[in-house]
Amino acid sequence: MYSYVILRRDAWQTPEELQAAAARSSEVGEEMPDEVRWIRSYVVREPSGSLATVCIYQAASEDAAREHAQRAGLRADEVLPVVDTVIIRPDPARGTA
Repeated sequence: MYSYVILRRDAWQTPEELQAAAARSSEVGEEMPDEVRWIRSYVVREPSGSLATVCIYQAASEDAAREHAQRAGLRADEVLPVVDTVIIRPDPARGTA
């Protein structure tokens, strides 16, 4: 498995839409356990006010990551391979922006 960053820009208008998308993603991921693993997502607010995500996935290939997105009805504006990881501090406790 390889690690990928998947950018989903201006994808949702409400947290409820995002939660529904997350449920679909999890469901499809369970159908593809040897091909795709969702690790985490960071939710950001776009300048337009909509929600976007920066998602970290492990996948057998970029094609597998894109197939997962397509099957879950999710955007995959960019799928970028991770070439290295630098951890300065672990993710902080949940906060609001």
